[in-house]
Amino acid sequence: MKANVESIFPSTQFTWARAANFLEMTKPRITSLVLATTAVGFYLGAQTRISLITLGNTLLGTALVAAGASALNMWLERSRDSRMQRTLNRPLPAGRLQSRVAMVFAVALSATGIIYLTALVNGLTGLLAAGTLLSYVFLYTPLKTRTWLCTLVGAVPGATPPLIGWAAATGDLSPGAWVLFTIVFFWQLPHFFAIAWIYREDYARAGFPMLAVIDATGVRTSRQACLYLAALLIVTLIPTTIGLAGTVYLAGAVLLGLSFLTFGLLFARWRDQVSARQLFIASVCYLPALLTLLIVDKIAA
Repeated sequence: MKANVESIFPSTQFTWARAANFLEMTKPRITSLVLATTAVGFYLGAQTRISLITLGNTLLGTALVAAGASALNMWLERSRDSRMQRTLNRPLPAGRLQSRVAMVFAVALSATGIIYLTALVNGLTGLLAAGTLLSYVFLYTPLKTRTWLCTLVGAVPGATPPLIGWAAATGDLSPGAWVLFTIVFFWQLPHFFAIAWIYREDYARAGFPMLAVIDATGVRTSRQACLYLAALLIVTLIPTTIGLAGTVYLAGAVLLGLSFLTFGLLFARWRDQVSARQLFIASVCYLPALLTLLIVDKIAA
């Protein structure tokens, strides 16, 4: 049956495969996380009735910028990606897309997203999106080949989506927006350290001097993870103190934070693949749970 379809429509398989390659360039899972944190920032920032049109425009424009930034990152790292087991099958190192085509695609997405946000949401969201793109592509990406501190730099653009959402809803950036930024910033660090430890051999082959690569024992890596986990736990208490959330959120945030920190301490104790993967899984579960708490708390208020 498949052979008959392909004989009748010989270009179908090629067209869908090409579309899948372009989609892979946008790192859909990362883009989905960006949209989720943007939406939370928008919802928490909105003081009156939520404008679904503004929210939709914000998410669409942000999705374009996030997708474009990811595609530009893949384009810049195409050579090093070919040396890593986890990335060598990406469209560019695998040769499924031409470099020039991928670059034009990435730039077009990014520019369209920034213009869209500026024109249909507000100038502040466009400015934040442009800053996020530039810092991710021209600071974080090149620093990955120079210093492990790139992780700290990369956490800045990674934490800006809540700011974009908040700015879209309010037109400004009040303290609540910066609290959300800080939460996402601190969350990323143990998340990234766990990933880097799991794939440290891959990063070493590609020439990325991540902390997990230069820290053979894992002592520094796990210590950094625990430090930021403790800071994250403290920061998640702030929404209640500034009136952004109530006691329901506070109780849940403490429980989630202590649980997350426990996985960090286990990683510090064992410093192996199993404990690093457990920390990674905990990080993937933690952020959606915390953001859900913030939303539920506001609904219940």
